[in-house]
Amino acid sequence: MAQTDHSEAYNSQLQEKYERLTTLLAPFAAPEPQVYASAERHYRMRAEFRVWHEGEDLYHIMFDQQTKEKYRVDTFDAASKTINQAMSALIALLKVTPVLRNKLFQIDYLSGLSDELVISLLYHKKLEDEWQQAAEQLRTTLGDTFAVNIIGRARKQKVVIGNDYIIEGLPVNGRMYYFKHIENSFTQPNAQVNCNMIEWALAVCGNPNRDLLELYCGAGNFSLPMASQYRKVIGTEIAKPSVAAAQFNIDKNQLENVDIVRLAAEDFTAAMNNERQFTRLEGIDLSSYDFATVLVDPPRSGLDEASLKMIQAYDEIVYISCNPETLSENLQLLCDTHTITACALFDQFPFTHHIETGVKLVRK
Repeated sequence: MAQTDHSEAYNSQLQEKYERLTTLLAPFAAPEPQVYASAERHYRMRAEFRVWHEGEDLYHIMFDQQTKEKYRVDTFDAASKTINQAMSALIALLKVTPVLRNKLFQIDYLSGLSDELVISLLYHKKLEDEWQQAAEQLRTTLGDTFAVNIIGRARKQKVVIGNDYIIEGLPVNGRMYYFKHIENSFTQPNAQVNCNMIEWALAVCGNPNRDLLELYCGAGNFSLPMASQYRKVIGTEIAKPSVAAAQFNIDKNQLENVDIVRLAAEDFTAAMNNERQFTRLEGIDLSSYDFATVLVDPPRSGLDEASLKMIQAYDEIVYISCNPETLSENLQLLCDTHTITACALFDQFPFTHHIETGVKLVRK
């Protein structure tokens, strides 16, 4: 596709998303959304490919969503430049290393703006010592060009050559924040738009004399930068690897006013209401918090009614949504008590129907 045609296609799909979002938010008297466009190429920090073996040849494949037919992928415009450069270098080395190519069926890439890289090789076989020796040599050879780690995965096996994570650097309002992004764990795929999301959240809220609660905080993607604008921040997350990464990130960024606890949102609420005590909150005095704002970034299913009623207790709500339809449903209840004062469209997923949205709500 020519550059002009590519840009026209991008602008057209972004306009369609804008119109869809404004229609969904219209019943709630929302202000006009700010629109944060994506780069049109090299915006994804993650990519997954199946592997096709054809005689002496070996290459990445993907499947057409409509026809389900496979097609060869030598370069992938959506993926970061680091991933694209690694794809051809890796395939060339796999082709001439039988123990690495034999029964290999999938390759996953995780990269970042930092240009670090984790390559995961997935197999239909047990990974023996010979495989590990070859994988170590693979990492050494690729290491001349890339800051790379190799992971081998097979049934009930995970062999790590180097690390199973990258350290990502995200520039936010002139400051660099560092995050451990673990292979096979959730991270925001579009790093530049993720920076836009964080900067938007920082722009619409903050109170240096009060505190922030974040539910579904993951590895602290919002919690850590938001700490600059609140007295204290506490985040809750149920996934153990994400909580461990968040603790690492707090130390890495030398933050002293952020705590991350491994609790479900409803359990944290029970603790706040003195209904239950949790050993995971040992050393944290919840009575010392004075929350001005709650930030939520739930899964595509949105928030259940109990969680919605819980966050209605807060003066300010910042809701980051990856599904505008469930956001619209949730707003039917939230707008009984709160008014939307700001909203934004973040094009995390160009050339797809997916929309990432942010809304700021203030108690009426």
